[in-house]
Amino acid sequence: MRRLLWLAILLALFVAYPLAFSTPFQQRLGALVLLYAIAASAWNIIGGYAGQVSVGHVVFFGCGAYAAMGAYAHFALSPLVGIPAGIVVSVAISAVVGVPTLRLSGHYFSMATIAVAELVRLIVTNTEYLGAAVGLSGPTVPRNVFDLSFISALPYYYLFLSVLAITLGITWWMANSRMGFYLRAIRDSERAARSLGAPASRTKLYAYMLSAALTSVAGALYAMMFGFIDPESGLGILISVKILIMAALGGAGLLFGPLVGAAILVPLEEISNNLLGGKGAGLTFVVYGAIIVLISRFQPGGILTLVNRLWIKRTGKVMDGEAARGIAHAP
Repeated sequence: MRRLLWLAILLALFVAYPLAFSTPFQQRLGALVLLYAIAASAWNIIGGYAGQVSVGHVVFFGCGAYAAMGAYAHFALSPLVGIPAGIVVSVAISAVVGVPTLRLSGHYFSMATIAVAELVRLIVTNTEYLGAAVGLSGPTVPRNVFDLSFISALPYYYLFLSVLAITLGITWWMANSRMGFYLRAIRDSERAARSLGAPASRTKLYAYMLSAALTSVAGALYAMMFGFIDPESGLGILISVKILIMAALGGAGLLFGPLVGAAILVPLEEISNNLLGGKGAGLTFVVYGAIIVLISRFQPGGILTLVNRLWIKRTGKVMDGEAARGIAHAP
């Protein structure tokens, strides 16, 4: 009951946010936090729970984005129609790529996913049907509500909040199922998990495919909100780095870790961009690099794990939920 109460309070705060912070910038900021929380939560399934640090998830993000924009640009259909196609393509790519690469571990797997992401970006950049370097545009004037083209960020905020709730629900179900226990065992020691009968290769592949499908949905929502996609905004490697850092900053392998990371990193980036303008273009890379170093050196388990440890020191009690479980499984 206590856990349900906290979840109800958290949901009420998110529902009330755009009512309390009603300026266009604040509503857009809230929508972006939720959007990247969806992408980071999707990455968390394979990168957090399974411990397979993918830096190529931008491929699935781009698949969803291009599928949504392609449905309108080539067939004059609602971008919503492109979401299932993006999911199918993303799952297919994850299956083809995952079979050989998931046999790797550590930085070898990360480098393999980077190579795949760069290869896909080059292919898209040189494919006229996908807009090449120019990109694809969505509806400038909405024909109906299913185009999801709104002037205000408020409809996007509540749409993203709904999708985030579904994503977290799927993640919670996965984490508390046999698959979730397998993944945590594999992350701690794959050799030991195999010796006890855990189907490591198959479980990691299923997690990779599920993560790809949810990341594709995040990419489609991104394209719908901005109405445009090109190789840099849809397939740039910085997107993968961003969602990775969000999950790691909040707490990789924890249910609400990606949401906490997104709530910190997105406002930091947006505010710095507004203050510095074009002069701060390279500052993003510096900030990301600094965050990676600080997390690796001082708090590998993320902010939620740190909060839980401080709570234990103060009260002598362990907090309920995923944060408590994450202490034992912190990288």
